[in-house]
Amino acid sequence: MRKSIIISGVLAGMMLAGTAQARDYISISGSSTVLPFATIVAERLGRNPDFKTPVVESGGSSVGKKSVCDGVGTEFTDIGNASSRMKEKELAYCGTNGVKLTEIKVGYDGIVVAGSKAGELLTISKADLGKALTAMVPASEVRNYKTDVMVPNPFTKWSEINPDLPDIAIRVYGPPTTSGTRASFAEMVNEKGYCGKDDEAKRVLKIMGEKAKICRAMRTDGVYVEAGEQDNLIVQKLQEDPTSYGIFGFSYLDQNADTLQGAVISGTAPTFDNIATDNYSVSRALYFYVKHQHMGVIPGVADYMNEWTKHWDEDGILAESGMIPMPAAERASYAAAMKDLPLLTADMLK
Repeated sequence: MRKSIIISGVLAGMMLAGTAQARDYISISGSSTVLPFATIVAERLGRNPDFKTPVVESGGSSVGKKSVCDGVGTEFTDIGNASSRMKEKELAYCGTNGVKLTEIKVGYDGIVVAGSKAGELLTISKADLGKALTAMVPASEVRNYKTDVMVPNPFTKWSEINPDLPDIAIRVYGPPTTSGTRASFAEMVNEKGYCGKDDEAKRVLKIMGEKAKICRAMRTDGVYVEAGEQDNLIVQKLQEDPTSYGIFGFSYLDQNADTLQGAVISGTAPTFDNIATDNYSVSRALYFYVKHQHMGVIPGVADYMNEWTKHWDEDGILAESGMIPMPAAERASYAAAMKDLPLLTADMLK
């Protein structure tokens, strides 16, 4: 019996080794916002003849977090990129599949509402922006109804939200529900910027027994248009239609500053300095999640993480490409985490 167990263990080890040899490159997927930065790092690692260039794919933050949690083995993703932090229920899914992760923050990013320089510069408050894009608004804000209910958003022009805004149709291109950018925008702008600040919305929601997060839902009546996870496609649409606006990460505005301009939100323009100094209110952290079980199995995972640390400071190529660097102390903390691989737990996400 003992001998058969040993033989079985040897065979299992040989199978694992064979599986590991089936993929000799790092597989990364997730956030379209993190995508350009992860691609830069991957290409830099690929200059090392000891490693193949990692394959970096988009799909959205939800896809990145799910794919890295789907299972252990070389058929599964090694690293998931995200522009929204992992939730407890997402980590629980990891647990059901036996996946152990370490969370690495790599920098910060501002979410911009951009438009063509050939169109009108949008200067708007977070409350008005949320009111324009949230799916439900208080009936009393529509036609001064007395009814204390939330109704589908009927506003079709920016000027109907606020007479100081452009008298043009509201048309905003943005990411789908799988996107961390969309989740962060809906929370910061729709929920907290509008429903969390608008007195009438707060009053009606309280009467209805609803939480402000009901306002996170984006409109589905054609005013907000899902344009997929390819932010470059949104950029192209804005260049073609100067009356429309688009939602994406600051780096895409930065790389297209010759044709696009970012909306001034609550008095602050989306500039590198404003985001870096926390003066721009619509900003968030960027992450990747690395799978413990693939360390030492997929070649180059530790080297890929270390490659980030070579380029993520104030003078690095990632900052030049639009990513907002973390303060030095945070960079040091996460550089240490890349080596120590602290296990991500639910308590850390509370």
